Amino acid sequence: MLLALTGLAAAAAASYAGYASMAPHSQLYGRTLTHGRDPRQMALTFDDGPNDPHTQQLLDVLQKYGAKATFFLIGKYVRQRPEIVRAIRDAGHTIANHTFTHPNLIFASPARVRQELEDCRKALEDAIGDHAPLFRPPFGGRLPHVLRTCRALGLTPVMWSVTAYDWNADSPESIVNHVLRQVGRSRGEIILLHDGGHLAFGTDRSHTVEATRRLLQRYSAEGKEFVAIPDLKQSGNPRHAGTGRR
Repeated sequence: MLLALTGLAAAAAASYAGYASMAPHSQLYGRTLTHGRDPRQMALTFDDGPNDPHTQQLLDVLQKYGAKATFFLIGKYVRQRPEIVRAIRDAGHTIANHTFTHPNLIFASPARVRQELEDCRKALEDAIGDHAPLFRPPFGGRLPHVLRTCRALGLTPVMWSVTAYDWNADSPESIVNHVLRQVGRSRGEIILLHDGGHLAFGTDRSHTVEATRRLLQRYSAEGKEFVAIPDLKQSGNPRHAGTGRR
């Protein structure tokens, strides 16, 4: 009986450890940014770009509402289309690191993690020069060695508090409804969206573009301020997440 209970406890611990390596809110393996402290603010973040034509379409929508956002870019796509990266910068948005090839880093060695981050950083530097010292792990996957490497390179890990589930959405409505169900009233939300797809350049993100327009329209009417991650107010040091926005 004792052996069985011990086995169940070990299995439960292993299950929780695996969950915590991917769950956006978990702090088990190290501190990450998940939300701000000012409920009047909202941070839209877009992963897996740059992407044509949807990144530019998003820039047009964001400009219409005077919103700033954060784009976590994949290095191999930055190499492919640096002019889109420059368009993001020129529009005043924050650009940050999302690795070079988008692997799940919980299965990567420390050397591979470092290479992914450094290769993406080099691609961004070649495209635009300075950029924000922020990093979002693909799939949210992180273990202690991932966060240690991230910080050793001077990067702040950024997760999210609201998942829009736009990577497989069948309509803008479904994306908007996912967001509406999760947005709270006591914090500044960080919303996970995608302007590209890690499996292929040119992934259709038209639903995300339209959903973003609807979210901006709705929350602008409620008085929300749409800010990039470096401007998100946080406990203690509001600009702890780094500057570098161009």
